[in-house]
Amino acid sequence: MSAFEQLLATARDRKLPPVASWQPETTGAIDIRIAANGDWYHDGTLIRRFAIAKVFATILRVEGGSYYLVTPVEKLRIEVEDAPFIATDMEAEGSGQAMRIAFATNVGDAVVADAAHPIIVEDRDGEPRPYVEVRSGLKALIARPVFYRLAALAVEEPNGEIAVWSSGTRFRLG
Repeated sequence: MSAFEQLLATARDRKLPPVASWQPETTGAIDIRIAANGDWYHDGTLIRRFAIAKVFATILRVEGGSYYLVTPVEKLRIEVEDAPFIATDMEAEGSGQAMRIAFATNVGDAVVADAAHPIIVEDRDGEPRPYVEVRSGLKALIARPVFYRLAALAVEEPNGEIAVWSSGTRFRLG
């Protein structure tokens, strides 16, 4: 099994709850914050058992720029400093426009970059911030070492842009 296939296999059997279909009547807020580095906090204290944060990540939903933990009976707004997930690993197979690039996140998701899961580079205060969409509008910040590996796959195009291809889709990196 290739490294690419191994990365995808880590999340293949993962079943996620149908949070998009849940419309709970009880709404509110809870003092949970996902820091820019991917750490989760409750009432200002680091959640040391990251397995708990990984469970919370499965019931996370974004609506109108706000993030919520959603169950069939409750929807609670939380704070997310940057992106809720971090892309901590990446593998690629193929080359050119036929290349496929897979990312793994700190919470156990794996995704192949494509039209539905785009790689996006945003400008934040003059600094490029690379992300990959994981699911339903939830993004993972691509960790710096992973972005360096991604950038090594990129090509400079005649117009001077730096881009990479995955699953037949072109993604501008800079």
